[in-house]
Amino acid sequence: MNRTPEPHAGWTFLTNHARVLIAIFEDHTIRVRDMAARCQLTERAVQKIIADLEEGGYLTHVRQGRSNVYRIAPDTSLRHPADVGATVADLLSLLAHQEAGHVTTLAAESHEGR
Repeated sequence: MNRTPEPHAGWTFLTNHARVLIAIFEDHTIRVRDMAARCQLTERAVQKIIADLEEGGYLTHVRQGRSNVYRIAPDTSLRHPADVGATVADLLSLLAHQEAGHVTTLAAESHEGR
């Protein structure tokens, strides 16, 4: 799928960082190419976002063969001061398109570490 992202004018409700994080949450082995297509971003933009998320402690990855396997840090607090107390698990439980069981699992992981 070699689709060029369509330009978007104006504001949106979700940031590109949130879109990439949701894509990883829904498939922890997703390829950068597939994230880019899904989020309508360039592969380079997705790589930069992944680097930002890793630097911020929201995400880690390990190499398995030729693929990456991502792990989200569910207990990590959201960055904006207005979101004090909210975690990545809270955000993903609201926004992800997964079955409820997966969201519950992430939330349970979040509370186990406390």
